[in-house]
Amino acid sequence: MTTGTEAPRIALDPFVSDLDAESAALRAAGPLAAVELPGGVPVWAVTHHAEARALLTDPRLVKDINVWGAWQRGEIPADWPLIGLANPGRSMLTVDGADHRRLRTLVAQALTPRRVERMRERIEKLTQDLLDALPTGDETVDLKAAFAYPLPMYVIADLMGIEEARLPRLKVLFEKFFSTQTPPAEVLATLTELARIMAETVAAKRAEPGDDLTSALILASEDGDRLTDEEIVSTLQLMVAAGHETTISLIVNAVVNLSAHPGQRARVLSGEADWAAVIEETLRYATPTSHVLIRFATEDVPVGDKVIPAGDALIVSYGAIGRDENAHGPSAGEFDVSRETRNRHISFGHGPHVCPGAALSRLEAGVALPALYARFPRLDLAVPVAELRNKPVVTQNDLFELPVRLNP
Repeated sequence: MTTGTEAPRIALDPFVSDLDAESAALRAAGPLAAVELPGGVPVWAVTHHAEARALLTDPRLVKDINVWGAWQRGEIPADWPLIGLANPGRSMLTVDGADHRRLRTLVAQALTPRRVERMRERIEKLTQDLLDALPTGDETVDLKAAFAYPLPMYVIADLMGIEEARLPRLKVLFEKFFSTQTPPAEVLATLTELARIMAETVAAKRAEPGDDLTSALILASEDGDRLTDEEIVSTLQLMVAAGHETTISLIVNAVVNLSAHPGQRARVLSGEADWAAVIEETLRYATPTSHVLIRFATEDVPVGDKVIPAGDALIVSYGAIGRDENAHGPSAGEFDVSRETRNRHISFGHGPHVCPGAALSRLEAGVALPALYARFPRLDLAVPVAELRNKPVVTQNDLFELPVRLNP
């Protein structure tokens, strides 16, 4: 079997200049690929569907960064641009076993299906307000800035009880948080300021609780147990980060692929295919999260003809996994809203750490996309797909902007 020192490594492009080609190379390397994260950090990537499902439920792979040999040896600098994703603080994202069950149960008590569904009216109102604000002429519009970004950000701020006045600053901070290009001198400052804003939000809700998820997290308990302030702050930051970035990319990627595949768009607009099919096929074909950091092997873990050695790190390459022909057939590289396997994807994760906000993201896209195309059925890209520019974010399948013509 091949170990990490013997296998050639695929260096992930920090500028994400061609995600499709990179994902194809990862799949071709086999279900377990040796890769290098920006900054020269060696890790493994699982790139096939079946193996990902198995590894995401394998107890030998944990979230405790102290298991990581490179971390123990001091090889990961404190100002590594991705450190906030690898070591984001104590929350349900970073613990396993009984601790994870405790934290996830307490979060589930707060983020109930009823609470998510109660957001529908607010999402519908925000959607209509944003559509009303779009220009009525034939000029080019950045649909990401005008629609796909503000909707999820307003929704997650409402849900978590974050003051609207903080949103412009949070936008700047989260862009630095996810970017591979954040200068080392700004990495720790960004993490510190994000933690401060979240801590201030928690303190405000302790003093004056409201009908929001942060207040519910403060009050949530299991057999008298409660989340600590550290756990609430880390959970709040996690849910704000994941809660807006994933949905932005889902909306943007749906619009891009409907424009790039006019035959598929016609089927949707005619009613032959429904919007739920668009959402699921977008999640599979152009998953919002290209790579998820990071798990650590407590012992040697065989995967096919390779091994993740004890102490090594694993990332989950959802961009590669979504187009695995073993899971979706020989047409896995095509966007097809009628695909029978479109619901088989694992783009929101699998196993104990599956994304708790998946229902909210689907709800937002399920409101936003049909409303957008009902208002602007002739909407189309203002530039060729090849000219759209990816942001330098190895974890998110995201664009700098989405120039469209609404063609009202």
